[in-house]
Amino acid sequence: MEAGSISIHSPERSLSRSVQEDVFFSVDVECAGVPTIQWTFMSGLVSRAIGTWQPGVYANISADYSSRAQPCDNGSLGLTDLQLQDAGFYLLTVTDAAGSSRDAALVLQPTEVLYEDLQYLSVSGVGLAAIAGLLMLSMWLLDRLYRRMAARRHKKQMRGEAERLRQLTR
Repeated sequence: MEAGSISIHSPERSLSRSVQEDVFFSVDVECAGVPTIQWTFMSGLVSRAIGTWQPGVYANISADYSSRAQPCDNGSLGLTDLQLQDAGFYLLTVTDAAGSSRDAALVLQPTEVLYEDLQYLSVSGVGLAAIAGLLMLSMWLLDRLYRRMAARRHKKQMRGEAERLRQLTR
């Protein structure tokens, strides 16, 4: 992308990272003289300045981003500890000494890792395993009870037949 003597190159225009991870908006700015680099966050109706700097001269990062933004001399920007509210457009404006400027926009989509779902799944799995264990134990106990009852019934029948045989042989 070139506007006059300014060029901005970026390998990725759309980034997706998990919440609480870090993201690096990689750009390479080329400009005659020392450029002024400005990053702005835009989402819906919200627009916030992230920071403005001149490589090697000064850096002015806004209070909202002072603990999370890491400016680089080549125009790149690092952002730590992503939140869902960080989803949106990140506008890079590069201005040269003559007053010419060039813009580039990058899109960030933070994704939420749903640990609650994994926890629910593991608790459900443990609960189902416990229920399955109880069912298997109850089936085993019922089987033993059935076998004992069948053995008693068989003994009773054998005694009855033995008694009949004795009566017949007398």
